[in-house]
Amino acid sequence: MKSFPLSAWAAMAGALAVKEGSRPPWVGLGAAVWVQLAAGSAFAFPLYSPSLKSVLGFSQQQLTILGVANDIGENVGILPGIASNRFPPWTVLLVGALCGFLGFGVLYLAVSQTLHNIPYWLLWVALVVATNSSAWLGTAVLVTNMRNFPLSRGAVAGILKGYVGLSAAVYAQVYSGLLQSSSAKLLLLFSLGIPTISISLMYLVRPCVPSKQEDSSERGHFLFVQIASVLLGLYLLSTAAIDDLTAVPRWVSAAFVGGMVALLLAPLAVPLKLTLEKKNKKEEVIEVVAEENSLSEEPLLVAEEEEEATEVSLLLAEGEGAVRRKRRRRPHRGEDFRFREALVKADFWLLFVAYFLGVGSGVTVLNNLAQIGASAGEDDTTILLSLFSFCNFLGRLLGGTISEHFARTRMLPRTAWMAVTQAVMVVAHVLFALSLRGGLYVATGLLGVCYGVQFSVMIPTASELFGLKNFGIIYNFMILGNPLGALLFSGFLAGYVYDREVAAQLGDDTCVGARCFRLTFEVLACVCLLGSAVSAVLTARTRSVYQALYAGGSFRLAPGGTLH
Repeated sequence: MKSFPLSAWAAMAGALAVKEGSRPPWVGLGAAVWVQLAAGSAFAFPLYSPSLKSVLGFSQQQLTILGVANDIGENVGILPGIASNRFPPWTVLLVGALCGFLGFGVLYLAVSQTLHNIPYWLLWVALVVATNSSAWLGTAVLVTNMRNFPLSRGAVAGILKGYVGLSAAVYAQVYSGLLQSSSAKLLLLFSLGIPTISISLMYLVRPCVPSKQEDSSERGHFLFVQIASVLLGLYLLSTAAIDDLTAVPRWVSAAFVGGMVALLLAPLAVPLKLTLEKKNKKEEVIEVVAEENSLSEEPLLVAEEEEEATEVSLLLAEGEGAVRRKRRRRPHRGEDFRFREALVKADFWLLFVAYFLGVGSGVTVLNNLAQIGASAGEDDTTILLSLFSFCNFLGRLLGGTISEHFARTRMLPRTAWMAVTQAVMVVAHVLFALSLRGGLYVATGLLGVCYGVQFSVMIPTASELFGLKNFGIIYNFMILGNPLGALLFSGFLAGYVYDREVAAQLGDDTCVGARCFRLTFEVLACVCLLGSAVSAVLTARTRSVYQALYAGGSFRLAPGGTLH
């Protein structure tokens, strides 16, 4: 019996591997939607922050420092970024599940008063660990899907970050509809629900062989998911308004939650459709033709020995100085950068500063939204959170889609949209400061949209300028701008101003009136004005890069995955 050639076995294994990995990556994207909802737990901080303050007796500044912990945990993702390059996605998701269980578990024990006298520092650490689950979960699905859809980075970033933005409205719906506005029950849901979602879906979030050319059907699938997400956002906003304006029975609230779950399942229709189509096609048969004379093992062994001898000779020559290895050429913008190579680039720091100024001012409003509403005379701030959540989602979705369109058709750098929206954020902060009648909702909506754009623009911009190979680390370094902004603008500025006004009013620990946050909003307006200028400078610097990347309205991937 003749032995089957070694190279034939290798060819068959490679073919089978390609066939297994070449499945459409839409299953992973559909699963990522639910993982992103779990990763959005940090956006629900305004729902349970009043209980932290009342039950545990914290001042507003202590509460804002806990808000900083919330943002640090959510955005400090250097470890998840490194892990995403070294381990499969399921490992990263598993760590995120563990963080959610432990961190939110401690917060539940404190708010439910199951354990008394938990030190403040321990609650701060627990909140960091709890929301750090968002960094692990978000990194796993974002990095995996950006690599699975390298030709549609803006759309992918917009969809995934959009669902994270909607998560606050989802949790607000569950909080008021099923949990009867119980902060303790919400924290228990987080501590058990995040591990359940992560573990049950971690097998579905995995790398796939990406498409090498644009496909009209793929654009149609993205459009379907985007429309489904917009319908979900409108549904959540409508039901929140109904709950706020009328006293609906509990069964109606439960029905609202059921409809929300149905809309959340909509993205899974795409992989289901592709699966049904695949079953109607005939399976391809892999044929391996072995030629005994040319593929025998003996010539292969001889070739391997000659190759080893050549390598030894080359190493000896290098040691004697006769031969020098060619040094790696420094990458140009649009190619794959190592993290340390990106750190010395001016564009890297311009993008970081622009993002830091935009999201730092936005997250300050989000962390203090409950107190902002209360100071303006709003009894129930759940509708404000739902409005911010929907507009945040809309900004993330539109930011990715619109920036993708203009990058392809006009070769316009995505950061131009950061400059525009940060200018609009100036107007929003001025409206907050003026405290005009009805202006609270307008300002919240404007700020939510512009805040969302910062995320969906920064993510594909970072991948286009510095590549996908080390995208996980570069992206997670960029989002450090969020907790840094929260620390400076929310912890030190907003908390201090609020407590100062409380002391001036000689009342209880609640501040009422426009002065509670006026100085804060005036400073934030100046911050956004500076951010708009920085974004404009970065746009001018990278115009030539986008002309090279998107000449002809499209781009192709080089064998290594680098944009050209």
